[in-house]
This record gives sequence, structure tokens and C-alpha cells, in this order.
Amino acid sequence: MTTALPTDIDAREVIPHGDPLALFTQWYDEARETEPNDSNAMALATATPDGLPSVRMVLLKGFDATGFVFYTNGHSRKGREIAANPHVALLFHWKSLRRQIRIEGALSPVSDAEAEAYFHSRARDSQLGAVASDQSALLDSRATFLNRYEEARQQFDGGEVERPAHWGGWRVRAQAMEFWQDRPYRLHERRRFEHAAGGWRSSLLFP
Repeated sequence: MTTALPTDIDAREVIPHGDPLALFTQWYDEARETEPNDSNAMALATATPDGLPSVRMVLLKGFDATGFVFYTNGHSRKGREIAANPHVALLFHWKSLRRQIRIEGALSPVSDAEAEAYFHSRARDSQLGAVASDQSALLDSRATFLNRYEEARQQFDGGEVERPAHWGGWRVRAQAMEFWQDRPYRLHERRRFEHAAGGWRSSLLFP
């Protein structure tokens, strides 16, 4: 025996089957209009070869059919873990829209030309900060870091800041994408896309 749903519960699906990149683009564009800060912020989860996980926030700097791009110091903890284990996960959470997207895939480095172009598009002070920072390494005092920043500022005074060889970008090629939409009464909607030969397939999941 079935009973009718309460009249204030909408039974329609709001996450369509189809192209997950197109849906990501739509949600991302909407988030850029509604999120008060850093709509391109995403949690990046990495792990050691032994499976020890770590997670931090980074910024998405581009995406297309080839993947999702971010930049960082290759000598940092995440850089070392990426070098040892290229499988990662991303999470976008847009509270203003009550949505989240999970992405799973493998990493590959962006080209030197891409890394150079993005590095020199950054504010000059950010470029100098990247030169000065041994990201994730022990630091005896903030003064040491600021002194190194000043040394870098003087070193490149009047010229182009040289991108450190270990500073670059990575592209996550998605193998799975999962979209989650808040719905009333915690009757949320969740759809997972998985890439297979011939394209994407999707399934609804219990929330």
C-alpha cells in the first residue's frame, strides 16, 4: 500500500542525467553570483602511498573537458603526496546554494607554459611570496619568512619575478563526479556520474 507524499514535498528530480561538466559549469556560474567569498574554493584530499589522508582548501584556476586545474608548491606536503600518489578527490561546497560537488580522479602536471602564464598573472606580491615560502616546512618565526620575502623583493626589483621550478600546476582528470542538492526535510538529492568507455553514465544515490 502506498500513500501520497505530503503536499509540500516536491518529488521532481532536479539533478539531470547528461553531461556532468555542463552541469558543473552551470552550478559554478551560479555560485560565482551567490557566494560571498572564493566561490572557486575547493577541498583537495590527497594520500600517501600507505593511504594516510590529508585535506586542505585550494583554489580552482580553470577547468574544461581535460580537467580541473590548481597551482601549488611542489615541495609542500600536498606536492610530495601528489608525486607519490596521483589519485585525489575534490569537494566544492556552496552554502548559499545548498549544493556540493565531489570529484575523484588522477592528476597530471600542467605544461610549463601554462604554469608560467598563470604565475605571472598573479599579483607581484603573491609571486614574491611563492619565491620566499618553503611551503609546509618548519618555520622558526614569522620574521624569517618576511625577511625572505624582502630578500626576494630586492632580488627581482625592476625585473620579472622568476617562477620557482618546483612551483606549478596540476590537472585533475575526473573519473567520477557526484552532485548533491539540499532538499526539504533532509530528503536530499544525489547523483553520481562515472566515466566509462563511450562516455558518462549516472545513477541516483540514496542521500
